[in-house]
Amino acid sequence: MWHLLEPLHAVLYYAPEAFDEAAALGYGVDERWPSYFAWRAAPLGAAGATRVASAFYSFDPAMVARYTPAAWDVAAPADVLAARLRAVDRTYRTLLGDDVIDGPELAEAAALARRAAGAAGAAGRPLAAANAEQAWPDAPHLVLWQAATILREHRGDGHLAALLAAGLDPVEALVSFAAVGAAPEATFASRGWSAEAWAAARDRLAARGLLGPDGAATEAGRALRDEVERRTDELAAGPWVALGPEATARLSDLLGGPWLAVIGSGLLPAENTLGIGKI
Repeated sequence: MWHLLEPLHAVLYYAPEAFDEAAALGYGVDERWPSYFAWRAAPLGAAGATRVASAFYSFDPAMVARYTPAAWDVAAPADVLAARLRAVDRTYRTLLGDDVIDGPELAEAAALARRAAGAAGAAGRPLAAANAEQAWPDAPHLVLWQAATILREHRGDGHLAALLAAGLDPVEALVSFAAVGAAPEATFASRGWSAEAWAAARDRLAARGLLGPDGAATEAGRALRDEVERRTDELAAGPWVALGPEATARLSDLLGGPWLAVIGSGLLPAENTLGIGKI
């Protein structure tokens, strides 16, 4: 379900329509980070760099500090939240078409996804809770996007708990993920860590027996990452248990078309830190 829903959320960070809306607010659009931090952090309110870095986890705090809290000097969080729904509306209409947007299958998918999102517990999950506090939009395609957002942040918050339990700090989390072949190391440079910070994290993981001399994960390193992913899945299961197997399977079927439209658009990067589009 994560593989199906994540692209529906993440297209916000890459779509031309979203950059248009960001530019209209006053954000720079020569790179994606000013709008990314604004779009994703806005549900937290006018949060500062420490709180955003804590919630986002894998970014170098110095990188976070370049964009927050300065984002709120450009536009208030409430204005950003309104603009991101406009961005999603325009993006979905471009990618899916009005016939799909207004069709019964998308409305059914939105209703099922909202039910699942409503069962996503918010305790100890700051980004899920912040998104769950937002008023639900009326249009089904926007309901689908908001539900996907709550569910992905619910999973993400649980993933951070699993990383903490595994003793992996933010940069170690990335180094260990690269070490099992999740993506090339260069892909993770987008998170802002210096070569020195990356090398120090590799040394710490090697000292724990999690990386070999070549930087690849050892058997113990792979086992630890497997445990992180198992625990992440376990912590993310609640909404789907609540929705039930038949309704979850139905939602999976209904999401196939929108998923293919987003993946087929080419907007999402082929190499990414999340494994989007790779099953």
